[in-house]
Amino acid sequence: MSSPRFDPEIAAHYELGLEHVRLETVSRIEGVRTRLLLERLLPEAPATVLDVGGAAGVHALPLARAGYAVRLLDPVALHVEQARAASAAQADAPLEEVVAGDARALPWADASAEAVLLLGPLYHLDADGRAAAQAEARRVLRPGGVVLAAAISRFASTFDGIRARAVADPAFAAIAAEDVASGDHVNPDGRPEWFTTAHFHHPDELWEELAVAGFAVEGVLAVEGPASFMPPREEAWWLDDEERRAALLDAIARVEQEPSVLGASAHLLGVGRRA
Repeated sequence: MSSPRFDPEIAAHYELGLEHVRLETVSRIEGVRTRLLLERLLPEAPATVLDVGGAAGVHALPLARAGYAVRLLDPVALHVEQARAASAAQADAPLEEVVAGDARALPWADASAEAVLLLGPLYHLDADGRAAAQAEARRVLRPGGVVLAAAISRFASTFDGIRARAVADPAFAAIAAEDVASGDHVNPDGRPEWFTTAHFHHPDELWEELAVAGFAVEGVLAVEGPASFMPPREEAWWLDDEERRAALLDAIARVEQEPSVLGASAHLLGVGRRA
């Protein structure tokens, strides 16, 4: 563990080593859509991108290959080791920097980047911590720079619990009910399939947090949208065929900002601009 302020329960969850393959196995639509959104929303290379909470580099490494100057920070020791090894293996386009650290206290200078990715930290911080992380993102951005901040919908556990039949278990049903009521996700039995301690967002809450942090909010987008909660076999049916894949991605994009269905997306992406 790299930061004494990082919850050991959360660190233990990520030290299981599953995160670096998740977007290629059980969460493929999330991975595909996130990459498309990054392509669309990031400034052109060779802009400097700070990937805060970037795990093993699942997004940072492709961005470096695309010509971006990418610096990655993560609080989990295993993730930092994995990212450094992967960067070294990508010798023709390595990451500029891989550091252990905390989203609430970034090691970089003021106005030093055109983009900041917060594609994980907001899940695992309380309200004060989220405010600090967003303030730090704004501090290190140059004027006109963009922050892309990911959140998990507070309704996600209800939808996924129905899909997986988990809401028939009173213990899981209680977790899902609290997620809806407060957004505070607690897994008292420590079952890995029920995630770890986290905060899940209402779409309006994510927008408000970014606005309070001083960003001009350009939108909150659904990542998977109506394609959330598919089992891997169903994801493969859509994604492994070029025409079906295009049809699916078009359908998601059409409703990515529709308020009436936004909360049904497992993941949300807030887009903010520093004035």
